[in-house]
Amino acid sequence: MLLTLVVFSPLAGAALLALLPREEVRGIRRAALAFALVTLALSLVMLGRFQAGVADFQMRERAAWIPQWGIEYRLGVDGVSLFLVLLTTVLTPIVVLASWGDIHRRVKEFFAFLLVLETGMLGTFVALDMFLFYVFWEVMLVPMYFLIGVWGGPGRIYAALKFVLFTMVGSLLMLVAILYCAWRVRTATGLWSFAYETWLARLALSPREQLWLFAAFALAFAIKVPLFPLHTWLPDAHVEAPTGGSVILAGVLLKMGTYGFLRFALPLFPGAVAPAAPLVITLAVAGIVYGALVATVQPDLKKLVAYSSVSHLGFVMLGLFALHPTAVAGSVYQMLNHGLSTGGLFLLVGMIYERRHTRLIADFGGLWTAVPVYAAFFMVIMLASAGLPGLNGFVGEFLILLGSFSRWPWATAVATSGVVLGALYLLWMYQRVIFGPLAHAENATLPDLSAREVTVLVPVVALCLVMGLFPAPFLTRMQPSIDLILQRLAPPPAVAAR
Repeated sequence: MLLTLVVFSPLAGAALLALLPREEVRGIRRAALAFALVTLALSLVMLGRFQAGVADFQMRERAAWIPQWGIEYRLGVDGVSLFLVLLTTVLTPIVVLASWGDIHRRVKEFFAFLLVLETGMLGTFVALDMFLFYVFWEVMLVPMYFLIGVWGGPGRIYAALKFVLFTMVGSLLMLVAILYCAWRVRTATGLWSFAYETWLARLALSPREQLWLFAAFALAFAIKVPLFPLHTWLPDAHVEAPTGGSVILAGVLLKMGTYGFLRFALPLFPGAVAPAAPLVITLAVAGIVYGALVATVQPDLKKLVAYSSVSHLGFVMLGLFALHPTAVAGSVYQMLNHGLSTGGLFLLVGMIYERRHTRLIADFGGLWTAVPVYAAFFMVIMLASAGLPGLNGFVGEFLILLGSFSRWPWATAVATSGVVLGALYLLWMYQRVIFGPLAHAENATLPDLSAREVTVLVPVVALCLVMGLFPAPFLTRMQPSIDLILQRLAPPPAVAAR
């Protein structure tokens, strides 16, 4: 029952918002924040009940849904999904509070869509029925389309349509693959079943079938990551989305792709993993370098952070397909790190945009004298994204590179250049925005962060520090579930063969 409450509390909040008068803006904002905080509190109860050291799913829930087709309501959480649920429930109230003074048009609809989106994301991470997973996967698409298309910038319609079209292409192929797998289970057992664990135990596929089905799942997930060269929808979506939309998109939605690879594509089709790994590793490393190089020359702050996501998530994909326990643990950790640090960067870009109504780096400079508190928060979150030791970004990247080197030494060596390039474009961006003389008179009178904005940023900075200094409590809960997933995979080819 606890997971059901976690997943559907935001949806209940959206239903309540629909009943409130549109002119009650303050009440709408408070109600949205209250339901987001209730969901966070429930997820913390879930964390307290989670048993470290247990690899299998915990807090399972099961009920018949469409029994004639073997479709059930199945939920469960393990060490992989646990912290992704928490990441979602932490970022949502932050986004609600950050949007407090940012959204002035159709306030009720904005927060209702945001809460529906939270339900879709949470359901995706805990669904243990493949049909139910697909329903949640599609549910999140609609509110995200409206968040970009209604409250976005001048090019919002194009960006929203591009986001939907890219996602739908992959999703439809994945749906066909899901239906085929259910049919194969029926031919083997005589019964329809969409249960994930039944598929793990009873899905018998030829190598050719595994390759085609893996490709269908992988395309849907690679678009969502996004894996180079399927990333072209991301910069447009980020640039046009409102600040809250960018934070949720970078912080959580992109992780649905990497989570999908680890939870479904790898263990369900183990025979396809080794043949696919060289291609995925190559694209991941290309994305690491490409994203970093393109970010370096971006004049727009939002585009710079968007391309940094392509680079950072390339590291996650490298770690996943290295198929080494250390590298995969680093990838899961890096999913959380990226959600916090990149989400924090988008919050900071949104805050300065509210003051200057520009995101061009050339329009800033010398902000440390005008907004010193803003500059301090910016420094910590920027260094976390750059992977400074002592902050969260370092732990994930280190584990990925450490685990990947034994399996893919040359790819890891090239990927290491992405760490250097990442520090380069982030430090250069910070230097041009924060340091130097005040290049524009408008910047001299900018107000520093308000109490609300400090409240938004403090949890992000605190978590960056905690995860950087004390990674063990997180890793000890992740590792058993990661090891269980890797046990199902075929052994990777020897390095000498390459």
